[in-house]
Amino acid sequence: MLKEFKEFAIKGNALELAVGVVIGAAFGQVVSSLVNDILNPFLSLFTGHVDFSNLKFDLWGQSIRYGSFLNASVNFLLVSFAVYILIRRVIRIRHKPAEVPDMKSCQFCKTPIDGAATRCPFCTSQLN
Repeated sequence: MLKEFKEFAIKGNALELAVGVVIGAAFGQVVSSLVNDILNPFLSLFTGHVDFSNLKFDLWGQSIRYGSFLNASVNFLLVSFAVYILIRRVIRIRHKPAEVPDMKSCQFCKTPIDGAATRCPFCTSQLN
């Protein structure tokens, strides 16, 4: 049983999951810092320090605190936007645009072909 557990723990899936959890926690801290330290102060330049947490109304003796919901919604939108920006940058860095091959047109059938071709693959004409 101990041998099976070692095999499971060392297998790629469990190890990859552990690495993913650790990286996810670190990424969460980066996103939280981006929202709390950069986006919120930037937005407060335009809106002032807006806090909705005190907004509420009473209904049948119960206090409905919709201001906390508004704060959570705004925070969710900011975090979503920050994650979108970060992921977009990572994808842009990771994926470089593919090189566009040099193209030319066949002088006989006018089909676009690779610039290094010596014979047209469509009409089989010899190219200059």
